[in-house]
Amino acid sequence: MSDVVLKITDLHAHYGQIHALRGINLEVRAGQIVTLLGANGAGKSTTMKCISGLLKPTGGKIEFMGESIFGVAAHEIVKKGLIQVPEGRKIFKGMTIQENLELGSFTLKDDAERKKRMEHVYELFPVLGERRHRDSGMLSGGEQQMLAIGRALMVNQKLVLLDEPSMGLAPFLVKNIMKVIKRLNEEGITILLVEQNAKMALNIADYGYVVETGEIVMHDDGDVLKKDERIINAYLGE
Repeated sequence: MSDVVLKITDLHAHYGQIHALRGINLEVRAGQIVTLLGANGAGKSTTMKCISGLLKPTGGKIEFMGESIFGVAAHEIVKKGLIQVPEGRKIFKGMTIQENLELGSFTLKDDAERKKRMEHVYELFPVLGERRHRDSGMLSGGEQQMLAIGRALMVNQKLVLLDEPSMGLAPFLVKNIMKVIKRLNEEGITILLVEQNAKMALNIADYGYVVETGEIVMHDDGDVLKKDERIINAYLGE
């Protein structure tokens, strides 16, 4: 059996007349952290939305665990084990931390498994455990990002899509979030990471793709991209 978890071939997407994705090709293998880098408006989040079923592509193929998910409804894709942590957190304010996590486990039928997963989230993010009965709307940006990641861990995930997890966070919080992403990967979770913070992303990624105006313009091992002059000049500011 192939170890390719996600395979995208010649993916196209439009917003009205705007041709947002122009033939994206990428793959994610089991156990990897793969990062998708690019400037604002390059097509990173559009790619994520197509994968998770939030936007219907206009051409190409999307295969998850060897099965086509092109045009499949978002909630059905979640049931297959492909989970997205969206840009901007999208937590449910007015509900407690615990209620947010319980909502994230909607595909789980086993209460014991739900409890086990929740305790794992609280072990990863102790601050969430301490405040589990607090309204999630009262959390800081960093805590909300922890909750959004925690919510994704409440189901049987085969692939987690992380869309701009460092956005709007202080540098020390970004480091903490990246450490958690690395730890989750070491626990066996395969990750596709969209990041504007290229330096942080390439420090933890096994492989990287660079997208510009809806096209992949470069891809290689994370360590190779980190040393590439074009990447340094365009994204790393060194």
